[in-house]
Amino acid sequence: MFSPLALTQALPFLPLAQGDIDYQTERRGEDGLIDTLLSEPSTKVILTRAGRIAVPKGQGGIVDYENVRMRLATLPGAYVRAELASHPAAVAMFLGGYGGERNEHVIAVDVTRLPEVPASATSAVVPDSAGTGADDAFDEHDAAQSRATARPSLLEQAVTRFDWVDLRGFAPHATPREAGQATSAISLSIWHTRQRFCPTCGAPVETAMGGWAQRCTSDADGRRLLFPRVEPAVITAIVDGDDRLLLQHNVAWKDARLYSVSAGFVEAGENLEHAVRREAKEEVGLTLGAVKYLGSQPWPFPASLMMAFKAQAVTTDVHVDGEETKTARWVTRDEYMHELVSGRMIAPGKATIARYMIEEWYGREL
Repeated sequence: MFSPLALTQALPFLPLAQGDIDYQTERRGEDGLIDTLLSEPSTKVILTRAGRIAVPKGQGGIVDYENVRMRLATLPGAYVRAELASHPAAVAMFLGGYGGERNEHVIAVDVTRLPEVPASATSAVVPDSAGTGADDAFDEHDAAQSRATARPSLLEQAVTRFDWVDLRGFAPHATPREAGQATSAISLSIWHTRQRFCPTCGAPVETAMGGWAQRCTSDADGRRLLFPRVEPAVITAIVDGDDRLLLQHNVAWKDARLYSVSAGFVEAGENLEHAVRREAKEEVGLTLGAVKYLGSQPWPFPASLMMAFKAQAVTTDVHVDGEETKTARWVTRDEYMHELVSGRMIAPGKATIARYMIEEWYGREL
């Protein structure tokens, strides 16, 4: 019998796995790296806050539209350099750079812990920047006036002067390069926001290695280096012998129409294939046979690496666990399209790996 997995190919495109930046890991340990790069005119600064990325004012309202483009809001490095020393709560992270004539570097600054300044408090300093770049919103005169009158700083103003969107909203509308920058920036910023003390001794931590590590401040604990933890997760498109796809609705999802594929975290001491089979057995009561790898992409909600597989079910009687999975059903391609058109089902978002897995099975874009 012909296997539904026989012609399955690796996923050619995943929105959060397209970045082309050179991490330049050899530079992360340089003394004064952030300060040096911020003084270079070609350095690009982007901002994160509470797991979101800054975009120009007005772009936050178009995340649900089709075929629109979004871009990252940027700030001039020289201004940010002048303010980091007076804003110890801001975390600077060196994302890497690009070759070529411009020799551009990218630094992300997380402003989650900075106070939110009402828009009215900044109106005298910065005009409404809707439709303009961040570089146009702040010039030498504005910066000098701000310092002279003790008005909110550039970083404090940014909290209300930009729109803030998460990767689900940004990535489908961004260039692959900027989607990659946003993914790295948000991943690191979430880690810095959530881990403020050494998990071993409880001492405060300080940023190290260009933002890619933290250092414990305790001499008694050896001032150990700490690195972000990545949580491996598997996500599986399960098909049967007739090439029907299993779709399931998770208990935690608010929209009852959302159906996706099986997913779960890898447990300690477990390999990926075992996790795929275990999750299928736990959630929907199915035994899986052949398993084929499709691809992977980071998913920083909060710190996951999603590894995608396609698997053929040996058994087809579905028994949901009721704890994680509420309902599940097999669908043919015609049945699935009918459900989408009727509105009884909606597909996963365009930033998710699940959507591309379903499209691989379906044979074209949804």
